[in-house]
Amino acid sequence: MQKELKVLDGGMGGELIARGIMPSCGLWSARALLDSPDAVMEVHSDYIKAGAEVITTNSYSTIPSYLAKADMSERYEDLTDIAAKMARAAADAAPSKVEVAGCLPPLSESYRHDLVPADAEGFEVYKNLVSVLKPSVDLYLCETMSCAREAATAAKAARAVDAEKPLWIAWTLDETPGGGLRSGESIEDALAAVAPYNPDAYLFNCTAPEAISAAIEQIVQLTDRPIGAYPNRYHIPHGWTLDNEVGTEYIEMTVAEFMQYVDRWRVMGASVLGGCCGIGPDFIAAIAASR
Repeated sequence: MQKELKVLDGGMGGELIARGIMPSCGLWSARALLDSPDAVMEVHSDYIKAGAEVITTNSYSTIPSYLAKADMSERYEDLTDIAAKMARAAADAAPSKVEVAGCLPPLSESYRHDLVPADAEGFEVYKNLVSVLKPSVDLYLCETMSCAREAATAAKAARAVDAEKPLWIAWTLDETPGGGLRSGESIEDALAAVAPYNPDAYLFNCTAPEAISAAIEQIVQLTDRPIGAYPNRYHIPHGWTLDNEVGTEYIEMTVAEFMQYVDRWRVMGASVLGGCCGIGPDFIAAIAASR
């Protein structure tokens, strides 16, 4: 029997780019908090209208390393607070219950396990982020974690500041199905690293669907906690960063093709499903309609 489905939202940054709100470089989605806050609220609202039961704070890039590009690194807590309050307002305006997930993102570049800060440095920043998010969110989402150490540091900080709220871990995977995390570590290693913090759900995100299928097949044999996925529509090569010249490969995928993966993942045991970069409200609406 399939488990009860929980529907996540889709990508924020990619959706803002698709709507012509911001460029795909620099401050990423943090720029929209400053220049186009109404557009951020509109994206949150559109995902809720599509059927999302959990929306994520637009704080993926409100981190010191990204904000330093505009000499704004000292504003990371302020901008995270703005993002959290916006998501809370959008959720509270919904006609039915919508939860807010507080994003705890990579503190350097996405996918780059080799650039993850030292544990002590990361722990302090994550603690500050959780303290700011705490009044506005229902759960914490450590997302796009590229290695076991990165996820463990974020999880440790979340539990240290707010042990009461649910904690979800979302890892990003090597593009080769069965290749483990971006770091090359196994799914077993990833689970062991966060086990001391007793996460409430395990997910895979910002990875092409084929790799996620292989990871779900592995992880359902290792835990009885809820499993989830929110893929992207890109193949990310080794060495990519937001502002360098390494290119990504766009994955042509219709809503119907996306739903073939969703249906397969549900059969495999996944119950928390949504989308990441390139997955917009029409995809989320299809998940919600599949109940």
